[in-house]
Order: sequence, then C-alpha cells, then structure tokens
Amino acid sequence: MTLWVFGYGSLLWNPGFEVIEQVPARLQGYRRSFCMRSIHHRGSESDPGLVLALDAEEGSACDGLALAASADQADAVLAYLRERELVSAAYLERLVPLSLADGREITALAYVIDPDHVQYCLLDLEEQARIIARAVGGRGPNTEYLYNTAAHLEELGIPDAELQWLDRRVRELTA
Repeated sequence: MTLWVFGYGSLLWNPGFEVIEQVPARLQGYRRSFCMRSIHHRGSESDPGLVLALDAEEGSACDGLALAASADQADAVLAYLRERELVSAAYLERLVPLSLADGREITALAYVIDPDHVQYCLLDLEEQARIIARAVGGRGPNTEYLYNTAAHLEELGIPDAELQWLDRRVRELTA
C-alpha cells in the first residue's frame, strides 16, 4: 500500500525519501505555524530556533503537498520520518484526511504539534522573525529553513501571508 505523507514545511523541499507522486493537498482543521521551538535541527537548547508545525485550529486549513512513497519503501520511509520528526516528541504522528487537488480524498501521515509539550509556543510575528534571524542548529541556520519553505510555497502557488511577511522581515533583520 502506498504511504502518503503531508508536506507543509521542510518536507516540501527536503522530503528525504523517494517521492513517486506529489499532489497539492489541503488539510482541514490545522494551520501552518512557527509554533515549535527547535532545540536540535534549527536551534539549540541554549538558543532555540523555530520550526513549522501543524497547529489545530477550528475552521482553518493548511495547503501543502501529498507526497507518496512506494509500498515497498513504506517501512523504511516511516522509520526515517520517525527518526527525523520525532526527535524531541514535540510532534505527534497522526493519520489525517487530505483533499487532493485532483479530487481524490486520501489518508496521509502528518506530524502535528503537541500543544502540551514544552517546545510549543505562540509568539507574535515580530518575535518569530527575531528568533529565526539568529538561531542555528544541527541542520543549519533557521533562516535557511524559512527561506526554503517560503520559496517552495511560492513556487507551488500556495499563498501563506505569514511566511511571506516573515521572509521579508528576517531578510531585513539579517541585511
């Protein structure tokens, strides 16, 4: 059986597995948000960065990509994603219903924020920009994560006003 994964952040530009099909998709009831403090990949315990997470919010929706892994690779992809995404247990692994742009309805794997986890945060955009502008983690600068995600959303024709604002503001702060 094909394993579908919902990409809304770094999975858009760095899935880390062979994608055999990708389709624009929408997840209802969640929004894309820099609401997770990153203490490994894009920050450190002493100077946390921020990464995107799916934050449950009634009436909202998040647009991204449904990424398919072949059935014979499903176990390896799942192991890889768990190692990558569940490094600090701030994400919860969920099966979610996605509406695909081609009309299909599928169930996909997604990583959503645990609002009770210590890494969960709700910050205004200016504070997010200041953190992203300075943080660096094991996978590189927090700015790279923001810039790549914003650029890929734009390439895909997926509007995200908050990410566009953050992209501009962080570039101002780091100029």
